[in-house]
Amino acid sequence: MRGLPCSPLPVLLLLLSAWKTQLQFAGPKCRTGPLDLVFVIDSSRSVRPFEFETMQQFLVGLLRGLDLGPNATRVGVIQYSSQVQSVFPLGAFSRLEDMERAIRALVPLAQGTMTGLAIQYAMNVAFSEAEGARPLEARVPRVAVIVTDGRPQDRVAEVAAQARARGIEIYAVGVQRADVGSLRAMASSPLDEHVFLVESFDLIQEFGRQLQGRLCGKDLCAEGQHGCQHQCVSAPGTFHCTCNPGYQLAADNKNCLAIDLCAQGTHGCEHHCVSSPGSYSCHCRAGFVLQQDQRSCRAIDHCSFGNHSCQHECVSTLSGPQCHCREGHDLLPDGKHCQARDFCNGVDHGCEFQCVSEGLSYRCLCPEGRQLQADGKSCNRCREGHVDLVLLVDGSKSVRPQNFELVKRFVNQIVDFLDVSPEGTRVGLVQFSSRVRTEFPLGRYGTAAEVKQAVLAVEYMERGTMTGMALRHLVEHSFSEAQGARPRALNVPRVGLVFTDGRSQDDISVWAARAKEEGIVMYAVGVGKAVEEELREIASEPPELHVSYSPDFSTMTHLLDNLKGSICPEEGISAGTELRSPCECESLVEFQGRTLGALDRLTQNLAQLTARLEDLENQLANRK
Repeated sequence: MRGLPCSPLPVLLLLLSAWKTQLQFAGPKCRTGPLDLVFVIDSSRSVRPFEFETMQQFLVGLLRGLDLGPNATRVGVIQYSSQVQSVFPLGAFSRLEDMERAIRALVPLAQGTMTGLAIQYAMNVAFSEAEGARPLEARVPRVAVIVTDGRPQDRVAEVAAQARARGIEIYAVGVQRADVGSLRAMASSPLDEHVFLVESFDLIQEFGRQLQGRLCGKDLCAEGQHGCQHQCVSAPGTFHCTCNPGYQLAADNKNCLAIDLCAQGTHGCEHHCVSSPGSYSCHCRAGFVLQQDQRSCRAIDHCSFGNHSCQHECVSTLSGPQCHCREGHDLLPDGKHCQARDFCNGVDHGCEFQCVSEGLSYRCLCPEGRQLQADGKSCNRCREGHVDLVLLVDGSKSVRPQNFELVKRFVNQIVDFLDVSPEGTRVGLVQFSSRVRTEFPLGRYGTAAEVKQAVLAVEYMERGTMTGMALRHLVEHSFSEAQGARPRALNVPRVGLVFTDGRSQDDISVWAARAKEEGIVMYAVGVGKAVEEELREIASEPPELHVSYSPDFSTMTHLLDNLKGSICPEEGISAGTELRSPCECESLVEFQGRTLGALDRLTQNLAQLTARLEDLENQLANRK
């Protein structure tokens, strides 16, 4: 940071006083023509009292060389530190005496140095018509002279650029400790004509002459040698070039280039942007037409012309219409007609489990362990089998009411497949969300009609998805004898079917493993956003036979075929045990043997209880 020689105060005051006298008596005042001139004076605490007085004298001396008046030069003065204060606006005074009196009466603010705030004030307030500035259409030059002695405490580059963009020409004058970088960030171009660093009398005198010369200069635009391609704008002692709408100034500051609005990336055209000077238009790729908003594009619907001759469906492409066939059909070589891929896809076969095409006909198949009925379409039920089945249904808010009704319908389709009876299959239903609720236990209903009616009456819970809590309830309560499960001694298979549509909000690993350790055969049915890893963790091995998934509630009925082939009651289901159909004779004999054994044990217990009662009656009789 450069400074003045030692003991600058007496010398500086003496030199400025002499320069003031020179300005005052230098000759006739210059004729600037219309000009709006605002002085922005730094009065921060770093400006010492004698330095502030120096700036006051400098300002008064400069004003004495200008042609002041309402139709000539209008002058406004503001001072700033941490705040901005208007000394007098552009429209306040037209006489030098009034201006000089106001300037000499200034009292420094003596706070911070918020130069950016001062420029903002000058741009928005000091140069406003309300403060006396002439309208922009009058094309009166606007000039700001900033006098400062230090480094700004706020950002000046951005606000100074905004001021210059609004047509304000900025001179930056630094005294002693001023930061040159900040001066250059504030000043207009060219910088060597708008930035001054005052360190000695000679430079102060030179700055005064240069500034006065610029403010009093000729109308260079009127002389016709400016070289501007489009428009020339005069300023005191200088000029600058501007361009017509739709163009911007080139690097040489004289010629104009068409503004490419497409290159700015704000055009909004969906396909192509075509630029013209100051404007643009949107175009579409081949096969598309422009929409009414003149920006977005719509594919041409060739099928809507009605001449495609497609047997099934017409699909528009960029190259024209193309024929597509419905699912299960193939497009013939003529590109228009369709043929069924196989007979099962071409008719409503009605097979309950599987349809197999055979030439121009078909036949129905049933899963292993079940036989085709006389109608040739449906499969028989394993009516001699027995199983305890508990359905664990997700009632969280993500399911939504309309989908929950589809879930209940799906459950009833499973019930239709089962042989529900007290001796055959028993069904229980548990709903879970943020809590668990037994809708009806295993032992409550003895017919399929009763179970289905109870299912339809279930009310939707909503809330969270606590699958781990539901699995614990299943293990600890749902398969208890108190809930209607048959004793383990009878070896009745216990099956749990978990139905969910999303990720659990609690841990499932402990109780999923516990369920399988308790011998419960677990099936997992997922829909929508269900997590495959959780489904596989819930289900028994192998997961291919115990996990089912559907992407949508409305299409989950296709899972019934898999479940029908899997939940058919089988005995002795546990890890490492061979699966056998309860319809086989060996299974029936084994079941009969277990049942007779249980009856014998019950008969023995009853005889012991009868003997005990007789003994108690005898004891009571003897006491009497």
